Amino acid sequence: MDFFLNRFPAYLDGALITLTVTVLGSALAFVLAMVVGIVGTLRNPAARAVATVYTEAFRGVAALVLLFWFAYAVPQITPYELSPMFAGVLALGLNVGAYGAEVVRAAINAVPRAQTEATIALNMSWGRRMWLVLLPQAWAQMLPTFGNLIIELMKASAIVSLINVADLTDVAGNMRQTTGETVLAYGSAMVMYFAIAQLLIVGMRTLERRANRRLGRAPARGGLRDLLRPPTPGTKVGTAK
Repeated sequence: MDFFLNRFPAYLDGALITLTVTVLGSALAFVLAMVVGIVGTLRNPAARAVATVYTEAFRGVAALVLLFWFAYAVPQITPYELSPMFAGVLALGLNVGAYGAEVVRAAINAVPRAQTEATIALNMSWGRRMWLVLLPQAWAQMLPTFGNLIIELMKASAIVSLINVADLTDVAGNMRQTTGETVLAYGSAMVMYFAIAQLLIVGMRTLERRANRRLGRAPARGGLRDLLRPPTPGTKVGTAK
């Protein structure tokens, strides 16, 4: 405990860098996922082909390889040199955005066909149909998987330490070299990663509840809080009400 408390400022700085990379990478991944996912639902074969190429290309390449490419290869083949932070955000955003695009495409396609046909019968434009009918319902289905992808991105952000970004993993490595305490150095980093993950989980669960409430759906159950809650009189544990 003394080890962690004495070095808390350094770990806090690393946690802020990790959180920054996570937020920026998630924002880029979200934009790419929404745009590419929606394009993937269009009837235009060329548009779907573009979406498929992006999705398959960036799902099939490791985020670590993308990171090294942007950090070390791009400056050699172009006159531009990316900052380490930007290279990390770009690599993570492109990689996770490809997974998110499939989530968006699948969620939109999962909306009952009858509702799409009803909007066509009402002579709604494609934009109004997507914005007012399809996306609100698909959004509630996307959020649980989006939450998992954000957590995965946060954990994958540890790779930025390999290009000298002072994130949590980099701080833990420096602490291990300085003090020789491997268990305490990386154990403290694990605590900080866990705390960040819980913060992200709370935020995503809040968005899920709001999305389901707008659609008139009951909030999802099965979390730790519900497991610890005593059963309602007259019902059996493990059965639906």
